[in-house]
Amino acid sequence: MDKPKVTPKDFFLWAGAMVALYGSVIALIGLLFEYADHIFPDALDYYVDPYSGGIRFAMATLIVLAPVAIVLMRIIRSGIAREPAKNDLWVRRWALVLTVFVAGAAVVGDLITLVNYFLGGELTTRFILKVVILLVVAGAVFLHFLFDLRGYWSANPARAKAAGILAGVLVLASIVSGFFILGSPSEVRLSRFDDQKVSDLQNIQWQIVSYWQQKEKLPASFEELKDPLSGYVLPVDPQSGEAYTYEVTGNLAFKLCATFNKAGVGDPYMTRAVPVPVMGGKGLEAGDTWQHEAGDVCFDRTIDPERYPPFSKNR
Repeated sequence: MDKPKVTPKDFFLWAGAMVALYGSVIALIGLLFEYADHIFPDALDYYVDPYSGGIRFAMATLIVLAPVAIVLMRIIRSGIAREPAKNDLWVRRWALVLTVFVAGAAVVGDLITLVNYFLGGELTTRFILKVVILLVVAGAVFLHFLFDLRGYWSANPARAKAAGILAGVLVLASIVSGFFILGSPSEVRLSRFDDQKVSDLQNIQWQIVSYWQQKEKLPASFEELKDPLSGYVLPVDPQSGEAYTYEVTGNLAFKLCATFNKAGVGDPYMTRAVPVPVMGGKGLEAGDTWQHEAGDVCFDRTIDPERYPPFSKNR
């Protein structure tokens, strides 16, 4: 009996299915790793991605590639059901053997890494959780395609369907969990607005300090900060389009105000508020940060002449 020939359709169906499958598995592992980092943050990580870009990318990859992999595999299995001879296609056996090999290598590498960290005394809850995630996902892929290679799923279609449904539910649950961390796209946009407002206020603050250093007085209003020669244009609230609020409260003191959508630490890349020496003679205090609550918030600032001496003294 002649061996069945691989048609271009067969080749590209298997190639597309494998690419979609590998991409989905990598995205799933990456997404679960991100969840582990979120649940067990490292105390030494002061800076994090403020918009959870890793979670968003992994979710987007899963949302697109997982259905593609499922659809392509269903088409392939339907073709095999109609023509059982396609079980012996070389492209199918190569794809299954390669997948089993890659998954098995991942499991072995995972165990080697675990033992290495154990011997080095550097085991942490977050690391152990990541090891378990990789072991479970890679192990499940290894066993699934090993059974497929041995014809188990073809002989037990009901169990194959149940395994597919279970995998789909787990992937869906992983995707849905991401929205509890990220929030809805509209909430992410509100956070971006708040971060831009803080950036604008920081920009304006330094313009005020520079103005004082040049003229040894605070500007009475934003109008005095405009400089056609330098081309500086005062930013406005990106959400409402209105000007920020500025008020002189003393010879060296002023305040800047804005309306925020949500509470924040000020610097979007920080995991927690850390005082920064912007200005003021009282050292590093909570008032020197850009931490804010939701609603109308004002930041009181006092210029320290010793830290920011007038330019006339430097001549």
